[in-house]
Amino acid sequence: MNKAQLIEAVAGSTKLTKVDCEHVLNSCLETIKKSVKKGDDVTLIGFGTFTKAKRKARTGRNPQTGKEIKIPAMTVPKFRPGREFKDFLK
Repeated sequence: MNKAQLIEAVAGSTKLTKVDCEHVLNSCLETIKKSVKKGDDVTLIGFGTFTKAKRKARTGRNPQTGKEIKIPAMTVPKFRPGREFKDFLK
């Protein structure tokens, strides 16, 4: 499911228009991104938690040449699914 399909599904299950659903979804995603960037965890009970995690610097290999390359340390987003979400998928 892509973003357009998600908007269409939400609009179909609510009384909102697709435009309104798109504005709501975009606002939610932007708020989550800004909060995680600041270092705050975003927890949606029953769904999961969005967090910010640090990755250590490491060495890797270029798959075309086999030459070793240095991969710098970086901060990445992380998602941990909630218990209800995991149980729903079983």
